[in-house]
Amino acid sequence: MSDLRSNHQSGESSRFAARVSAEKKSRWQRAAAIRGNTMTEFVVSSADAEAERTLKEAEFMELTRRDRMAFVQALLKAPASPNAKLRKAAERYAQMFPAS
Repeated sequence: MSDLRSNHQSGESSRFAARVSAEKKSRWQRAAAIRGNTMTEFVVSSADAEAERTLKEAEFMELTRRDRMAFVQALLKAPASPNAKLRKAAERYAQMFPAS
């Protein structure tokens, strides 16, 4: 097995073990060989990339939920009266696109 401590941000490594089917292990070994990595390097980098993707997706979903809640709250508030610029834009629109 290779020493992955240099890739670990804190400088410390810890052990992780998993039981997998012979088929999965063989597939991972073949994929690692194609990339020129050991199976351990391949599995660790693949798992880390998936973890990063999952965390970013969860963060995005949380932001989306907050944005959705802010949008609903804004809709529920009493509408503000149009300012001069908005009234002028509405007049220009009405002139350019008269109702038929």
